[in-house]
Amino acid sequence: MLFLIAILGAFVAFFVYKAAKKKGQKQESTFAMMGIFAAILIAFVQIWTIIPAGHVGVIDFFGNVSDKTLLPGVNFVNPLAKIVKFDARTQEMRVVMDVPSKEGLSVQLEISLLYSLNMENANRIYKTVGEEYVEKIVVPQFRSVVRGVTSQFGAQALYTGEREILQGLIRDDLQKVVGPRGINIESTPLRRIVLPSRLTGAIEEKLKADQESQRMQFVLRKETQEAERKRIEAKGIADFQTIVSKGITDKLLRWKGIDATENLAKSNNTKIVIIGAGKSGLPLILGN
Repeated sequence: MLFLIAILGAFVAFFVYKAAKKKGQKQESTFAMMGIFAAILIAFVQIWTIIPAGHVGVIDFFGNVSDKTLLPGVNFVNPLAKIVKFDARTQEMRVVMDVPSKEGLSVQLEISLLYSLNMENANRIYKTVGEEYVEKIVVPQFRSVVRGVTSQFGAQALYTGEREILQGLIRDDLQKVVGPRGINIESTPLRRIVLPSRLTGAIEEKLKADQESQRMQFVLRKETQEAERKRIEAKGIADFQTIVSKGITDKLLRWKGIDATENLAKSNNTKIVIIGAGKSGLPLILGN
């Protein structure tokens, strides 16, 4: 539209210039010439457009949407066409909603949705849905999928370790619905889950009992291992004593006694060496 106005303005300025030149009106002719140049400049600007980084352009020529999309950068276009720009970067949407659990309880859920528009399918989105595709498709389908998935899980599962599974199911189910439209679902992280206070207390007590049970099992395993260690140690000592006792004889003891007596007799500090009475008597040594 601006292009047509600029062309019309250029024609009007041209006729004004011709009329002023015939009458010899130099000032009016100068203004008219400036108007011509301004109109031509405006018309020239309309034949190209700039698509920002991370965006995509859709060409709408009086209701006829082109199958070609404009990529980021400078693009020459039909000056009479309307250029609709879509943001194709990753977008985040946060939703707080009440969802049902498998038991029929109402759970408050705060969840984020990270999504982006497929550049190649922007023209399809524009033709079938329009520029408000987020409000018309993404938001309703997201809410519906979240409610459908959470109804398959118990409240305790939403509160404990199955959150990762829940997030994956929501992402996959939503991608199946909106993916063919040209919308990419990147992730659906759960930010906060608020259960009824009584249910939260019961779950926390159960988790506490489970942790205590696991701790006791650990203690029992540790004590069992310690008892086994002591049993093995005692058996080793007993085996050692058995082996040693079998190896000690009367002859060995007498030989050891004689050897000790000889060594003590050679010592400078030894004064008296008395050999014990009897055949197997050991030496008795008396000093100062």
